[in-house]
Amino acid sequence: MTIASPPAAASVEQPAAGAPAPAPASSDRRGAIAPPRTAAIIGLGSYLPDGVLTSDAVARRLGVDEDWIVKRTGIRERRRAAPSQRTSDLATAAARRALDDAGLTPADVDLVLVATMSQDEVTPNTAPLVAHALGAVHAGAFDVGAACTGWLAALAQAAALVETGRAGRVLVVGADTLTRMTDFDDPMVAPLFGDGAGAVVVGPEGEGSIGPVALAADGGLGGVITAGVDDRTLRMDGTSTFKIAVARLSEWIVKAADAAGWELAEVDLFVPHQANGRIISAVAARLGADPAKVADYVALTGNTSAASIPIALSLARADGRLRPGHKVVVAAVGAGFTWGAGALTWG
Repeated sequence: MTIASPPAAASVEQPAAGAPAPAPASSDRRGAIAPPRTAAIIGLGSYLPDGVLTSDAVARRLGVDEDWIVKRTGIRERRRAAPSQRTSDLATAAARRALDDAGLTPADVDLVLVATMSQDEVTPNTAPLVAHALGAVHAGAFDVGAACTGWLAALAQAAALVETGRAGRVLVVGADTLTRMTDFDDPMVAPLFGDGAGAVVVGPEGEGSIGPVALAADGGLGGVITAGVDDRTLRMDGTSTFKIAVARLSEWIVKAADAAGWELAEVDLFVPHQANGRIISAVAARLGADPAKVADYVALTGNTSAASIPIALSLARADGRLRPGHKVVVAAVGAGFTWGAGALTWG
C-alpha cells in the first residue's frame, strides 16, 4: 500500500553563527522545487453523451426482464456515445466544463492527465489529443492506466506535482466508452457499463484541499477482469469481483479517513466508484454509513469506469449533497486488481 499525504510545512534550520544564510527556495519553472503547498480541486465538470441505452433493451437481448438487471445491479439506464464520438471527445467536453468552472483557460494548464482504459488508439495516448483539442499547447500530457481506479491514481499524481511546485495547475480527466468493449450477449457484463467523462482542475489556490490518497494493487488477481488486445472485449468473474470490490472499498475508505484524522461519522459524503448498486449498498452497510451520505448515481449512468467518481462528484454538487467545507472520501476499485481511496476537503 502506498499512502501519499500532503507534505508538512518544511522546518527551517537556523544557520550557524557567521555562516551565510541559505538561499530561499525557488518557485520558478526551471527545475527548482518550491516550498510545499496545498493542492485543491478548483474546478469540476462532467459530460454524459445524449444516447441512452435502457436496461429494458439490454434485458430483451439477454432474454430476461428488466427487473432481473435492476435487482442485481441497480442500473436502469446508461449513456452511450454516438458512433462519431471518440473517448477523447468525451474527455475534452468534460475538461472544458472543469476549466470553465475554475475560471481558467487552456493556456493556464501545465499538465493534462487522462485516465482511461478505452483510448481511441493504442497510440497516440488520449491525453495529448485532449490537450490539443482544448488548445493547451504548452501543457504536458499523458494517460494513466489503472482501469476504474485510474482517475484516483491521476488525482494523486496531480496533487503531488502541485504540492511540490513542479506544476501549477493540472487537468485530471477520467473518460471511458466501455459500451464499445461490452459483449451484450454476456449476462455477466452486458448490464453494467456506460460511457461518460468527468474532470477536475487541481491547483494551489483553492479553499479546500486534497488530503491523503492511499493506493494499492494485486496483479495476482488480474484474471478476474480482463480484455484482450485483439478483441478489446471485457470478461469478468462477477462473483469474485463483487467480493473483492466490497472488501477493498470498505477497508480503504477507513484507511483514507484514518490518514486524514477523521472519524467515519465526520465524513459528509462518501463517493465510491459507481460499479453497481449492490456493491455500493454493501459498502455502506459494512461501514455503518448513513445511505444519505453515500453517493449512488449508478441507476442513471451505469459503470463508467475511470469517469465514475468525477461524474458522481458533479451530480452530488448539482443536487446539493456536495457543498463547500464538506469532508469527502472517494474510493475506487478496478481491474488489475487496483484500488484506493482519498480524503478531500471540498472548497
